[in-house]
Amino acid sequence: MKALVLGFEPFNGDVINPAAEAVTRLRSALGSMGVSGGLLPTSFARALPALDAAIAQARPDIVLGVGLAGGRSALSLERIAINLDEASIADNDGAVPVGLPIVAGGPAAYFATLPLRAAAAALRAAGLPASISNTAGTFVCNHFFYGLMHRAAVQGFRGGFLHVPYLPQQAARHGGAPSMAIEHIVQGIEIVLAVAAERREDIVASEGAVS
Repeated sequence: MKALVLGFEPFNGDVINPAAEAVTRLRSALGSMGVSGGLLPTSFARALPALDAAIAQARPDIVLGVGLAGGRSALSLERIAINLDEASIADNDGAVPVGLPIVAGGPAAYFATLPLRAAAAALRAAGLPASISNTAGTFVCNHFFYGLMHRAAVQGFRGGFLHVPYLPQQAARHGGAPSMAIEHIVQGIEIVLAVAAERREDIVASEGAVS
């Protein structure tokens, strides 16, 4: 089994993104599962081409996107990606799309196909704050997440998205917002991957698209 983890670069004038920092620290193998990582541009135009290139190279069974959700205090396992780009700030190319579909004529939404409840329980058992989120926003993270699940529906791999809090040094610049140490973010990502590898059964939509 192979897992691919992709984390976003810094954006909105910041010089660091915990998603990018964590991806570079992941182990290359978790048990028998190989793990490869890569960085994503915080760009509506370039994020999905970067995803396509990474998938073509890694040929993964599992793909996990990782992004920053400043202000959140927990590792947030995203449940739903919606077919909408609605930016309140510019991406790293200066783009500010408003009210645009990600895939014209595509489904209104996709569910993650990773075992979210089991992963959240495993994260909490390890002493890490974790939650299942029903909104990935409408910025580049959701754009990527929707594009990921659109591809997963055709190509057959399983996919999901994890939002992570600020790093402590970022929180200090944001009025003491919630934060998490990088080693705990890395640990959380690896726990999510391990649970996904162990629980290979189909995700049942009638159970909220998680198991």
